[in-house]
Amino acid sequence: MDDTADRAQAARETCPFLTAKQAAFHLGLAYSTLKRLRQTGTGPKCRLHGRTWRYHIDDIEAWSAARARGGDRG
Repeated sequence: MDDTADRAQAARETCPFLTAKQAAFHLGLAYSTLKRLRQTGTGPKCRLHGRTWRYHIDDIEAWSAARARGGDRG
């Protein structure tokens, strides 16, 4: 497994919910980009826990996998 997969597995085993900043880092996005995606309804599923938006690691992975494309062009 690569480092990203190891970190994702560790997150699932401890606390599977990431803050918006952690989720943005995991996805390689700017925090502001993830925020805009949330506001437009095009980002990964998220939940409001108190006053903090949280992203489940499985939802992040599913959203990312659904957006995968290419790879067959060389």
